[in-house]
Amino acid sequence: MSQDTNRVVGYLRVSTQEQDLEKFKTDILRLANDKGLPGPVEWVEEKVSGCKDWRKRELGTLLNNLSEGDTVIVSELSRLGRSTLQILEIMKLAKEKGIAVHSVKGGWSLTSSMESKIVLNVLAMVAEIERDLISSRTKEALRAKKAQGIKLGRPKGPGKSKLDVYKEEIVALLRNGSTKVYVARKYDTTAANLHNWLAKRNIAANAVE
Repeated sequence: MSQDTNRVVGYLRVSTQEQDLEKFKTDILRLANDKGLPGPVEWVEEKVSGCKDWRKRELGTLLNNLSEGDTVIVSELSRLGRSTLQILEIMKLAKEKGIAVHSVKGGWSLTSSMESKIVLNVLAMVAEIERDLISSRTKEALRAKKAQGIKLGRPKGPGKSKLDVYKEEIVALLRNGSTKVYVARKYDTTAANLHNWLAKRNIAANAVE
């Protein structure tokens, strides 16, 4: 894609109707000028909770439509996702497609530079720490239930699954951005089985949105 056709998009998200999107535009425009980015800045705006899966937000549509050489600017990285796990997933997709991402707050940039590779590595480490903390907290909660005399263990009987005992931990991981492939591997099952298990218990939508 030639330089003069590259798109520069300012992505704006707030979580409530009371917040004003306009106050973030000036800083995004200033950053675009400082970076010498070509052409006018397009705006993609949405007022939606970060708890909603990014693929089902305007952000998902935007990333699908952008191409190599395009640029996305945000006021801060937290506007992209609700957790480090989700932000990392978005940043990896952007890198794979050759899309540059800039954040006004903190001066973060995702380009083809070595600095960007370091940023991604740091995000990956933080994401792994988040997964471990979620797992640890859930196990502590299960131990507390056991101490209270609540029976734990693999449920028996028709329609039961070995995943049932890990329900709280699985939902927590998904809500914090872990992929179904990662969760399935962690609990020694397939992504298809995990998908069916979530659907049968009517928790798939709550887990990922």
